[in-house]
This record gives sequence, structure tokens and C-alpha cells, in this order.
Amino acid sequence: MVRGAAQSLGLRLQIVPVRGSIDYGQAFAAMVQENAGALIIAGSPTFIQDRRDIAALTTKHRLPSAWPLRDDAEAGGLIAYGASQSETIKLADGYVDKILKGARPGDLPIEQPTKFALVINLKTARALGLTIPQALLLRADEVIQ
Repeated sequence: MVRGAAQSLGLRLQIVPVRGSIDYGQAFAAMVQENAGALIIAGSPTFIQDRRDIAALTTKHRLPSAWPLRDDAEAGGLIAYGASQSETIKLADGYVDKILKGARPGDLPIEQPTKFALVINLKTARALGLTIPQALLLRADEVIQ
């Protein structure tokens, strides 16, 4: 999905694999060497745990970053866009309730979130020397000052 979007915009996608915090220095060195213009962080428990460190590195290396969770923007990421965490929790609660009432997990339908949230961190934007267009700010569900 990201690869196709990048191609349609004429952008070159560079995938930088990391297995944990030990790889962050090498990953950012590779991005700087390749003149990366931005960073998209994939959802991963490791990235959640290290979100503040990664956000600090994106600011240090002047890389705008897009993240999947609201808390990622709160931790210093530039933009977060992903499924609404409150809706995801409600969906999970519904599954747990049905299972506790005797439903077999394999019989339950697959449900996906339908509400997504856009969060923009203006403090990070200022640190990166970026101006976020007013039209984007107006579409945001939350703007962190």
C-alpha cells in the first residue's frame, strides 16, 4: 500500500529494517546517507516502547515522521494517523464480551475500525522548521501545541 502510494507520487521508498533499539543508529545513518525526506514508522511493540527515543532521533536528524498512534505524536512524532484507539478498544471489548458469554472466537466476524484519527504535533513541526498548512490543521482531530 505504501509502496504503491510512493510510486504514484513519484517518490522513492527506502525500507530500513530494524530489530530493536540497537539498530536505530545504523538506521538513521542509512536514512541520512540516502537523503531521506521523511520517515513512516510502522506499528510495532518495539517502536511503541522506544517512541520517545525514535522521535528524538527524527528531530535530531530533521526528518518529519508519520506514526500510527496518537500517543506517538504526543511523544514527539510530527503526525499520527491511524485507527481511533478508543474505537479499537470498543471493538476488542465487544469480542471479549461475546467470548465470555460462550461464543467461539472462530465463529466471530472480523471487524475493522471505521474511525481514524489525525493528530499533529506543532511543537515538533516548529523544531523541524516546518509550517503545517492551515487546511491540514483544520482536518486534524487533535493539534498538540
